Formats: sequence, structure tokens, C-alpha cells
Amino acid sequence: MGSGSKMLGFIGVLGIMASSLAFILFSEKEVITVGFVPPIFAAAPERVELLALKQDETLGELLEGVLDANDQYDFVIALRERANPRRLRPGTEVAFRWSTTTELRAVDVTVDADLIVRMTPSAAGWMSTTMTTPVVTDTVWVSGEIQTNLWDAVTGSENREGLDPGNLAEFFSDLNDIFQWQVDFSRDIRLGDFFRFSYERAVRPDGTMRRGHVLSAELVNRGRSYEAVWFDPNGDGSGTYYDENGNSVRLRFLKSPIQYERISSGFSNSRFHPVLQTWRAHRGVDYAANRGTPVRATGNGVVIERGMQSTYGNTIVVRHSNGWTTRYAHMNGFAPGIRVGSAVAQSDLIGYVGMTGLATGPHLHYEMRQNGTFKDPETIQLPPGDPVPVDQWAAWETQSRMRLSLLDRLPLPWDTRLAMNDLGEGEASDAGER
Repeated sequence: MGSGSKMLGFIGVLGIMASSLAFILFSEKEVITVGFVPPIFAAAPERVELLALKQDETLGELLEGVLDANDQYDFVIALRERANPRRLRPGTEVAFRWSTTTELRAVDVTVDADLIVRMTPSAAGWMSTTMTTPVVTDTVWVSGEIQTNLWDAVTGSENREGLDPGNLAEFFSDLNDIFQWQVDFSRDIRLGDFFRFSYERAVRPDGTMRRGHVLSAELVNRGRSYEAVWFDPNGDGSGTYYDENGNSVRLRFLKSPIQYERISSGFSNSRFHPVLQTWRAHRGVDYAANRGTPVRATGNGVVIERGMQSTYGNTIVVRHSNGWTTRYAHMNGFAPGIRVGSAVAQSDLIGYVGMTGLATGPHLHYEMRQNGTFKDPETIQLPPGDPVPVDQWAAWETQSRMRLSLLDRLPLPWDTRLAMNDLGEGEASDAGER
């Protein structure tokens, strides 16, 4: 194309632009501009009236003044399909949802932190549906140096920010349960001991925890390290804790069937019986405790006896593997669902402390037998729990390696590592001398 042709094309473009500009400037049509629309405030679709159950107030009493007698009856009957109205606690929130025309649209009963029952009126009566509080799963890490006791160390941990105080209580309880066979937390803890653990939680929107468990943990006590890893190959919640070598950190039996126990009478071949006023063998241990104190099964097993047994009073006998049996006597009553043939797991609630049978005060009489021979629960070396099953070893290696690595996010303090090294060298030296 020649220079003349280019010039003509350029002039043509200028002409088109000029004519377009003239059209905009001189056209009678108004050019549309963008403006702001004043805000519109919509009326709330409903009005919510929130009430709470008072101490000694029934649900029926709370509903008075809102529902007539017939409606109250139908309401409670429909609610029973989802929850027991008699078990609603003081403080239970009941939200009445009204339409703008003062028509009651629904009533929400907060049964607990995870369940709301929505009651909706209809021509056929009250209908009930449930709403479950959503949760998200996360992992938290906590560590600390023990200056006084484990409780203060956990609840005062520096990396506790954002955690619900109830979570910290759960953490303490779980650590105590995991390491109770290795360390006596009331006697063995020393200044400078250290702990660290990772914890998986299911968390509600308000930050409280629905459930959770320790994934991995380490406790350094007097320079000795104790590690524990959660392993649940079936994913059904029935897993347990093992050390780094796949050995169970739990023993086959708990040291005691009740917590915070006080031994009032030990195992003896000749003891003066306080009721019969005679000398006779006492082949068990008596734990003094308040009436109603929970009694736990000390090991996995099956209930083979349950009922009133002469001098023993309310008694349960559990059969365990390898010829072991345990007896729990003088109980005030039995836990719901416990009967002959019931399978129980270690720490399951089986009854409550009482003073039935020949007893001068509330206590639990506890016996252990192996193949019919009485054993002293205080002095016996309790058998270890089962290690990781051989057919699950591959899964264990993968999961344990990953979960132990979680602890690396909370490195051990320098002085703690130094104490561990000193202890290791001392043990190695002793081993060489032997």
C-alpha cells in the first residue's frame, strides 16, 4: 500500500471519530449514567423469643402461657421421638420462632451442644426433626515444662491460645490415662519434666470440642522418654496406644478399679474382720470411697456373675483371657446394661461403690485370681497388653512414623535433651559393667 493510500485511510478514521463525537454531543437522547439506589431495609421474616429452663422447672411449665394444655401434651409426645423431656437440664434453651403475624412457626429445643430438636406445628399436630451441630476436624499441638504438676503445666501451656478450657482438661485426662502404667503422676513427676503431644479434634463452630484423642505423645520423666502412638487400623474408634516399638503402653489390667482411691484394708492371710469379730483371710483389697463412686472394669472380659452374693453384697465377676478373673463386691448398684454375658472393655463403668453385704462403711472389695489362685492386686506384676498384631504391622509402621513426626513441631528443650543423653550414657555404662 502506498503512502497516499495510508493517508486517505487515516483521514477516514478521523472522520468517523469526529462524526461519532458530534452525535454524542448533539444528540437529543440522554446518556445513561450510574447512580446509587437508597438502601432498602427488609423486615425480619420472624421474631425469636429465647427462654431457658430454670432450676426445678419442667418443660411443661416453661410452655405454659405459650401453648394451651392440648398443645403442650402433643408437643411433649412428639418431642419424645427425639429426646427425653425429663432429662433436659436447667439452662436448656428453648427458642420460639414467631412469624410477623404472631403465628408460632417453630420451636427449637437445644438438647445438648450437638443436637437441636425443631418442633413444627401442623394440622396433624406437632412434627419433630433434628439438627446436628456441624464440626470440623483439626490437629493441635501442646507442649510444656512441668514446674509444679502435670495439671498446671497442661492448663498453663504457652501454646494453648485459642483452645477452649474444657479442651485442656480433656488433654490432661488423656495424658494421665495413656501414661498411668509408666508414671505415677502424684509421686514420680519432677521439676523440669517435659511433655508434648499432638491431638486430633472434632470442633464445633463455637470452638468447643465434640470428641478427640491424642495422636502421639511424649513424656520425659527424670530424663527417661516415654512415647505413645494411637493406632486404630479398623477406623472404628477401638484402637489403643503403643510405644515406638509396637508394644502396648497399657497393661492388661488397671492398677485400681476406682480413681482417687484410699486403701482401707489390704491383702492378708489373716485379718480381724470388723463385722464378724474373728480372724480370717482377706484375699483382696478394700478401697474406701464415697457411696456412688464409679467402679471400672480393670480389664477386657465378659461378665460371668452379677447379683447379690451373701457377705459380698452386690457383686460382679469378670472373666478375662489366660485364666484371669476379677471380683467387685459391696457395690451400691450396677451400671445400666451390665448383665451376665455382657462384654466389657478396660475402664468401662460396671457399677457404683456401696456397702451392701457385710460392710461397716462404703468401700469396694476387689479380688484378682489367676487359674483360681488369689493374687495380691497391690504387689502383683500386671501382665502387659497385646502388641501390634503381626498382620497389621505394615499399617502400623506407616501410621506411627507419620504421627511421631508430628511431635517434631514442638522440639524438646536443650536441657531436657541433655538430661536424656546423660541417662542414656549412664544406662550404657551400667550395661557394660554387667
